[in-house]
Amino acid sequence: MGKKVNLMSWLYCCGMLITAIGFCCPMIKGLFGSSANGFDFIKNIEDGGFVAIGALLIFVGAVAGIVAQFVPQLKGLKLIFLLVSIAGGVILVIGFLTNGGIYKAIGKQLLKRALFGFYLVIVGWIVACVGYFSKK
Repeated sequence: MGKKVNLMSWLYCCGMLITAIGFCCPMIKGLFGSSANGFDFIKNIEDGGFVAIGALLIFVGAVAGIVAQFVPQLKGLKLIFLLVSIAGGVILVIGFLTNGGIYKAIGKQLLKRALFGFYLVIVGWIVACVGYFSKK
């Protein structure tokens, strides 16, 4: 017979894929009508700010979670990749609230300025958590 497919494992992979897609979509509306996706936050990585580090962790954790679905040696690290991605989101929000200038202005109204990419990332984390922690 064929190999048994674990649907919850695939739900985890779909959640991480939704997170990666949401990262690429516009996440935050700027003060002057422009929008920024996750890669716009990473552009400032040479400054070493919390925002850039958090954005990088979100994307790296999501992509590593997707790769872990297909590489048998990495299956045990799926929870770590999910936690890295979620920790990146927490660091990103902390970076918005503590950095000065335009980040602080956006951070105070984060939910008002959030676009569909932000919500896709949140939904992706929830789907991945359900897929990881659910028992078949």
